Amino acid sequence: MKGHDPLRVPLSVLDLAPITEGSHAADSFRHSLELAQLAERLGYRRFWLAEHHGMPGIASAATAVLIGHIAGGTRTIRVGAGGIMLPNHSPLVIAEQFGTLEALYPGRIDLGLGRAPGSDAVTSRALRRNLSSDPQEFPQDVVELMDLLSDEPRQAIRAVPGTGAKVPIWILGSSLFGAQLAAMLGLPYAFASHFAPGQMMQAISLYRETFRPSAQLAKPYVMLGFNVFAADSDEEAAVLATSVQQAFVNLRTGRPAKLPPPLPGYRETLPAPVKAMLDDVLSCTAIGSPATVREAVADFVARTGADELMITSQVFDHAARLRSYELTWQAVAAA
Repeated sequence: MKGHDPLRVPLSVLDLAPITEGSHAADSFRHSLELAQLAERLGYRRFWLAEHHGMPGIASAATAVLIGHIAGGTRTIRVGAGGIMLPNHSPLVIAEQFGTLEALYPGRIDLGLGRAPGSDAVTSRALRRNLSSDPQEFPQDVVELMDLLSDEPRQAIRAVPGTGAKVPIWILGSSLFGAQLAAMLGLPYAFASHFAPGQMMQAISLYRETFRPSAQLAKPYVMLGFNVFAADSDEEAAVLATSVQQAFVNLRTGRPAKLPPPLPGYRETLPAPVKAMLDDVLSCTAIGSPATVREAVADFVARTGADELMITSQVFDHAARLRSYELTWQAVAAA
């Protein structure tokens, strides 16, 4: 993008609230708050949590509850959902939840909405919301939710709290569907390039080319997920990254588990098709020292024109994860 400095892009945090081997959800929640407090001190713009269900290694199932925990333990950083999987919920329930969060922490809450269930088919059915194959149901639910949060809803029901809540809504996606919807509604768009980068460039182009200004947003705004594993050396960072590599292999082979400890040399033990899978899903990733991370981030932003990066760092050791975010900030934002 003309005039776009790739090392002046705002940085935010996507915390998948990892449950590591040998730990429990309570540990995950404590670590998430410590990470949010560090991100706030450093200057990260926002801290998002994602709705997942039935995942042994992810603790953010009750996403709105966890957002309240993080917002209550911080003061200035924006806290939100990246995202709420709207097919699992009625729009009224989400309007009430996020209206409540906005009332408690005014001006600090974001609401990202996704179309996927965030779980497997069996767990989705157990959530007790009918899952429709009609692709128009998600857009209708988004519009209904936006109306419930507006100053003067058109529908008879009211979200209390919720009506009039100034909660920015984002559309999340990993395909062209979300890009089209975000553009049509004039909403900011967050693409899940940190694990599903296949249609990233096409989705960005479609969103920017078809964007219609709205009361919330005058021009397109793209946030992209980006994995970073930062350490003092490239070699140390490469070892840290093996935890998420193992997690993806476990997930893709039907064995989801808690986040495993790093395993030096892990990638070299894998057959070629598995290496290719990892290269694909983790193609939007920086692994290395601050200098390496700085170069990778600059190249990624220059290529995509991202308006903001959502950094995720699935590192087993909590101290090393905090250090990764600190080094990333020093390499990019503080440079």
